[in-house]
Amino acid sequence: MQEELVEFDQNEVWTLVRPPQNHPILGTRWVFQNKLDDTGVIIRNKSRLVAKGCTQIEGLDYDETFAHVACLEAIKIFLAYFAHKGFKVYQVDVKRAFLNGELDTEVYLQ
Repeated sequence: MQEELVEFDQNEVWTLVRPPQNHPILGTRWVFQNKLDDTGVIIRNKSRLVAKGCTQIEGLDYDETFAHVACLEAIKIFLAYFAHKGFKVYQVDVKRAFLNGELDTEVYLQ
């Protein structure tokens, strides 16, 4: 958990402010998961701080949802193109990814 909070601080992904009046505030929670190797032995414990999206109300707290994941078709096209061109493809494990774009709406967490 400490490592996750240090990453938030280093990447400057949030600023702690007082909650405004008359605005809904989303809760947060920690999600824990054990990473296993091929034989089923625990090699690492992971923790993530996530927003409780189940408390959101459509039209009030959010207008749309979007998850940044690659669909299987996109991966197949990527691999087919690189195989056709004879390029080498390497797999990497991304520990954390932060999208530091500008938001056009305010987000409040508790």
